[in-house]
Amino acid sequence: MSESSPQTPKVSRFAGALIDILDRVTYRPVQLKDLDDPIYRLRYEAYRREEFIPINSQQVSGDDYDNTPNAYCFGVYIDEELVSSIRLHHVTPAQRFSPSRTIYPEILDPLLEAGNTYIDPSRFTADHDASLAYPALPFLTTRIIVMASDYFNVDFCLSSVRPEHGAFYQRVFKSECIGDIRYYDGLNFPVCMYSADVPKVLPGIYSRFPFYRSTREEQKQLFSARGEGRFKLHIHASARAAQPDSEQSEPQRV
Repeated sequence: MSESSPQTPKVSRFAGALIDILDRVTYRPVQLKDLDDPIYRLRYEAYRREEFIPINSQQVSGDDYDNTPNAYCFGVYIDEELVSSIRLHHVTPAQRFSPSRTIYPEILDPLLEAGNTYIDPSRFTADHDASLAYPALPFLTTRIIVMASDYFNVDFCLSSVRPEHGAFYQRVFKSECIGDIRYYDGLNFPVCMYSADVPKVLPGIYSRFPFYRSTREEQKQLFSARGEGRFKLHIHASARAAQPDSEQSEPQRV
């Protein structure tokens, strides 16, 4: 989109509205071994709503990738109410656990063999009422993925998503489709894989969607904090403090 596009003012107003909402947003790290965490029920309810998984008596939804050492998961809260959740894997040649790699090994293994790293998001689920009340919920949730891509200084960010959701990732993250339609074991819907070249697209993402910005402190709290106590933390979104004209410096890539 050119700077002279008549849609530019709309984007600006939208970005401002998102930053206002983010003043009410917190992110909570999830202890994935704790099946009593409310995000597991949120997943179950979201997948059952569209009959993507069978009924189970525990009314929770998890998989083996919740137990890998490179997995991170977060609950997203607005005014202290859980509205969505997302999981990600930080994938390196030394830590290759990745849902997308299970589906597309012939595409991702060569990237890892060449020394590349990537973020692989999955299990993006939202509360039904919250998704109606907050149409921008995908932006509030995928902000975690942008922060992870920046913090870990990865080469790529993947999106193995339902085909009808691909347009969002193409438009917002300039992702390109690199994997055809396939199925992931345990979920009854097709996915196709998109990839964004992080060093190439990240500056443009921050420019077009400033609510994706974050301070280094927020990133560290999300991705480098240690100890059981961190799973009780509600980490406040720092988008407003991270804007270029604020008194705080912009986040720096490692």
